Amino acid sequence: MHDNPTIAAYCRVSTTDQSLDRQLTSTRDYAEREFDADLSDLEIYRDKSTGTNIDRSGYREMMADAEAGDLDAVVVHSISRICRSIGDLEKTASRLEDAGVELHIVSEGLTLRPGDTDPYQTALFQLLGVFAELEANMAQQRTKEGIAARQNSEDYHHGRPPLGFEKDDGRLVEADNYHDVVAVLDMVQKSNLSKRKAAERLDTSRPTITRALERAELYGFGGSD
Repeated sequence: MHDNPTIAAYCRVSTTDQSLDRQLTSTRDYAEREFDADLSDLEIYRDKSTGTNIDRSGYREMMADAEAGDLDAVVVHSISRICRSIGDLEKTASRLEDAGVELHIVSEGLTLRPGDTDPYQTALFQLLGVFAELEANMAQQRTKEGIAARQNSEDYHHGRPPLGFEKDDGRLVEADNYHDVVAVLDMVQKSNLSKRKAAERLDTSRPTITRALERAELYGFGGSD
């Protein structure tokens, strides 16, 4: 790394109602402590998502600068801030490695350096990927099981299909907005979005949001066995 490295801090929140302050403090303190960085020269990249919008202009600008050779290291508060999945993290880390840029994740204490053969860091990164893939597969299986159970439900046959679903010749199938529904319900579950705002974004009612959350297995969030 250069004697006077250029350090980027990337901060992202899931809704416009959330504050970036905590992440800014965390990444700035880390950059100052680990790199003795001049905070006035720290490059800050910010993103605030709205609804299911995943067009992260701050992230894209940061990655473009990294691949242009303008950055030496990227610092983020936690894994969840720089990616929507571990698959995203792996792609981001690979792109940064190819660009010769370090990735520092404060909360998890994870540092990925280009060409670094630290077995602990490598194993931790791979382990995160394994657990993420397992979690995704389990969520998909729970969704399939939940849909199958609904097929034989009298409530299903004689009532309206759940939020994000529609009926096709007597079968329950995902509607065009299914993935949008999952994303919004996930935000509600994590207390990042109120039921009222979720209802507005999905053009439905708060009771419908509540009922959908009670049918969590339909959306891959889990549910009782």
